[in-house]
Amino acid sequence: MNSEKSPTHFARAETASPENVEQQFRQFSGFSLLCLLLDAIPDIVLILNKQRQIVYSNRSLLDFLGIKERESLCGLRPGEVFKCVHMFESESECGTTEFCTTCGAARAILSSIHGKRDVQECRILRKEQGEAMDLRVCATPFEMDGERFTFFTVTDISHEKRRAALEQIFFHDILNTAGGLLGYLQILDDLQPDEWPEYRRKLTDITNRILEEIKAQSELATAESGDLSVSPFPIDALSLLADVVQLYARHSVAANRSIRVDPSSQDVRFVSDPQLLSRVLGNLIKNGLEACQKGETVTVGCEQEDGEVQFTVHNPGYMERDVQLQVFHRSFSTKSRNRGLGTYSVRLLTERYLQGRVSFTSNREEGTTFRVRLPLKIEPF
Repeated sequence: MNSEKSPTHFARAETASPENVEQQFRQFSGFSLLCLLLDAIPDIVLILNKQRQIVYSNRSLLDFLGIKERESLCGLRPGEVFKCVHMFESESECGTTEFCTTCGAARAILSSIHGKRDVQECRILRKEQGEAMDLRVCATPFEMDGERFTFFTVTDISHEKRRAALEQIFFHDILNTAGGLLGYLQILDDLQPDEWPEYRRKLTDITNRILEEIKAQSELATAESGDLSVSPFPIDALSLLADVVQLYARHSVAANRSIRVDPSSQDVRFVSDPQLLSRVLGNLIKNGLEACQKGETVTVGCEQEDGEVQFTVHNPGYMERDVQLQVFHRSFSTKSRNRGLGTYSVRLLTERYLQGRVSFTSNREEGTTFRVRLPLKIEPF
């Protein structure tokens, strides 16, 4: 008998009884040839019942999790096994949250339950240290002794996605910027002496932009591996904000747009890593400028609240709900293919290294505001 649960945002919450799950596990464990074949597959393979619970898994999943007992996974759902952050944030079950409506894994599994094989890509943020994974999943329905089950295979394509994103950045963004640099260099001989200072400044800005883009990607790769060093120093919040605003006010994305510091901001003194925090705020400002229409303004601010320092970055634009549900995922972007790194890196750097939290609100009346909350003194690693 299934345990009855309340309505959800997506899939049903009902689960099979522990006795039924155990019976299904023993049913598949008894097929030694099937077990050998599944263990020979290098990708992760799960067998799910019609309640989306694991009733058998192959050796690859055990190795991934670093456990030995296959039976300990029975009755869990994929999001519980992979520690999907949305399940913990909403205190709901895998497949039932609003975030699950955009999850490729949840959609594929539901397709299989309804008798259709489905292949999807899935972006998952893991609760442990904000680790991100890009997965390709395949859900295939089958029947056994009159019951419907799903073969659910999981392939980690994170490396493929990282490579594609880096290629996009280097072959598109940096080459375009370098093209602008070359254009300025080609007209140097035709300049009058009084024009030199302006063009020297433009050349310096473009060169710095290229170096910053390369440095940001190197930093992101180091952060994902867990090897990024944190260097805490005393920071004056308004001074740091002014430096970041000045940097991005000269950025090409700020053309016909403006950035201002909220005059009600407080000059909070705290201890953190100024370089990483500047990267976080810079990414949010850049994203805000990209969301602005010509003539609009990004407003940044800071204040001390409840023993923490809070930075805000506001733009007048509105994010559609499906964008809000995926905005922190590694490979998600509304701008173009494989460029969803900005907000992902914001969360990664803030939560894993700066010991803070990042959140946002977005509505049509008030626009979009990102908030970064940090301790007044970062704890040593």
